[in-house]
Amino acid sequence: MALLDRQGRLFGKFSILDIGAIAIIMIVLVGLLVVPGNGGSSIAQMLTAENKTVQVIMNVRGLSAVDPQSLVKVGDKVKIIIRNQPRGEVTITKVDIAVPKIVAAKADGTAVFFDDPRAVATSQSDLSLTLEATAQITNDGAVFASEKVKVGTSIDIEGAKYIIRGSAMAVRY
Repeated sequence: MALLDRQGRLFGKFSILDIGAIAIIMIVLVGLLVVPGNGGSSIAQMLTAENKTVQVIMNVRGLSAVDPQSLVKVGDKVKIIIRNQPRGEVTITKVDIAVPKIVAAKADGTAVFFDDPRAVATSQSDLSLTLEATAQITNDGAVFASEKVKVGTSIDIEGAKYIIRGSAMAVRY
């Protein structure tokens, strides 16, 4: 019995074209389930990820606002924008507002810190915001709507009266 017959069948039973099509389909399925895509997480990682409450501490430097205390409040639900893409809603659980400081040396060599008069004159303040939401936890970290959040990630939050840009200082889960 010949390996291939006149119709191109292997051992007289299987078409070589059918075998090639099945092999291509299997390679594509393995690629979809195992190899990561643009988001950095494969479908297999996303399926095995568990949802947990995640806290992201966001640092905002030099926010120009007349009254930041009335603008950003604990308990507000705001939209989170990660790498210029909307990624859902988060709740603000903690707000720390500070006036930027400058350092000066005393005659004895010790340092003294005081409010930067330029920042006071231009209504600038530094904020530390704690944001909380449910996100997927993979072996690569926290994922908000298929976008990873790590220390240093650029984050915007959008409320009814503001859009504030900052970066992630810490991610806790």
